[in-house]
Amino acid sequence: MGRLKLLDTTLRDGEQTPGVAFTPAQKIDLAKLLDAIGVDIIEAGIPAMGGEEMRTVSAILDLGLGAEVLTWNRLNLKDIQQSVDCGARHIHIAAPVSDLTIAKKINKTREWVIAEMQRAVAYCKDRDCSVSIGAEDASRADGNFLLRFYTLAAREGAARLRYADTVGIQDPFTAYEAIKKIREQIDIELDYHGHNDFGMSTANAYAAFKAGADVISCTVNGLGERAGNTPLEEIVMAARHLAGAEVNIDTHRFPEISKRVADYSRRSVHPGKAIVGAGVHAHESGIHVDGLLKDERMYQPYDPKEVGRVREFVLGKSSGKKAIDHVYRMKGLTLSPHQVDAVLAKLKQGQA
Repeated sequence: MGRLKLLDTTLRDGEQTPGVAFTPAQKIDLAKLLDAIGVDIIEAGIPAMGGEEMRTVSAILDLGLGAEVLTWNRLNLKDIQQSVDCGARHIHIAAPVSDLTIAKKINKTREWVIAEMQRAVAYCKDRDCSVSIGAEDASRADGNFLLRFYTLAAREGAARLRYADTVGIQDPFTAYEAIKKIREQIDIELDYHGHNDFGMSTANAYAAFKAGADVISCTVNGLGERAGNTPLEEIVMAARHLAGAEVNIDTHRFPEISKRVADYSRRSVHPGKAIVGAGVHAHESGIHVDGLLKDERMYQPYDPKEVGRVREFVLGKSSGKKAIDHVYRMKGLTLSPHQVDAVLAKLKQGQA
């Protein structure tokens, strides 16, 4: 596999989590940290919200980050102009493409969407901005219309296309087939944006990457509306270890950025959360500990050090004698066989 590019939308889609509102200082701090760990594209916010949001986006743009800073806009020239007024030169425009969203959300027609998309791209190009065109609710859109929409967007000069599984209804098989079909006919950068409503956002994003998506939209800790978005940390590790992809992310700093986002959003991370959960590198089972002491690869798919963690052995009801002996030795204590048996007995009774 080739290189995977990451588009982090923690500052936009992540902040749309009900009850989450980052302060300007927090958004600026997170933008710096996302850039520092190697994120390729940062979706910084929605200038059309006006006032403070415009000032915050401008401040992020003024940081001179190495990452591309993208703003999110509706299919609306006023939105786009507010992004331009902030100093943005990378513009994302979201257009509804399913018949449900076209008819019920905006009360328009397919032809209106096409015409407005063409007008919006031209408007951006006239202002020397690169354009990302997003297909909202793409996973429920008519396939032929979606391909026509993308083909015309590319012809007008869009630099990137986004496929949005807006309500997370895909599985890895449908995601793969959808992206493969688009990739076979359109040859510009393709971004997959998935939601986690059925718990499949990482699997879907991985399948999309395998099918030819160049960019994966994601958020730190999977923060986002409803069940959240594709977690940055999960897609990075899956692409690197399962697909052998090049992913230029400093994974050693995952604990740092995960905690920062959790603190700022006031959304705690479950101890069993893949990659960044505090408990995912801890082992209690006697069988597992015995295996790990023989070979660290036995019950670990990757070295915890890669994500800034250390392997931990926890003593409990499932522990065995070798785990007890090892844990106490790490504390500088050597137990006799009789003492190991005594500790084991208390653990089995929940007394230690």
